[in-house]
Amino acid sequence: MSPAPVVRHSGTAAPLRRRDVDTDQIIPAEFCKRLGRTGYEDTLFHRWRQEADFVLNRPAHAGASVLVAGPDFGIGSSREHAVWALRDFGFRAVIAPSFGDIFRANAAKNQLVTPRVPEEDVERLWALIEADPTTEFTVDLAERVLLAGDLRIPFEIGEHSRWQLMSGLDDIDITLRRGGGIDAHEQRRPGWLPRIATTRAAVGGPDDGTAAPKAG
Repeated sequence: MSPAPVVRHSGTAAPLRRRDVDTDQIIPAEFCKRLGRTGYEDTLFHRWRQEADFVLNRPAHAGASVLVAGPDFGIGSSREHAVWALRDFGFRAVIAPSFGDIFRANAAKNQLVTPRVPEEDVERLWALIEADPTTEFTVDLAERVLLAGDLRIPFEIGEHSRWQLMSGLDDIDITLRRGGGIDAHEQRRPGWLPRIATTRAAVGGPDDGTAAPKAG
């Protein structure tokens, strides 16, 4: 089943006043041995959550679905589990000045929105949350704007990531939409080369001719 499209998300936010958060801090490696793609909520920031005053342990931020972090969030090793843990915990968006490239790509594939805003705006957002944890944040992908209290902050997001989030297509869906081109390529191959089953025959449907934007 394809993921649901994401066009606009609203919810309260939690401030993570840390920079250079790597994927091992998001989910320690020992938890990546689990089978399956769900059930990782207890592993998110596992070491930090042993601290009683860690931000996600505070009742004021229970139920937050937006995380506001410092620069270079999600750097380090390539582990999709980091995105799964954030999603399973309840986050639907992570706002930061910058992200690890692989983390950002994994996020789009798993319907986690990653708006990029300048560091000075992150500081303003942290102050806003700490003054009133009930402030509602709205991430509007269609308009590329973040709304919070009296703030209206434009954000950046890769065009391919934005398209993938708003279309609700995963990588398999995107490949299948190029079925006609794949079939044509197979038909042009010399007969002595190995052949694969045509895409349309494999899925029982026509190519709609819609191409995805280039990654970026």
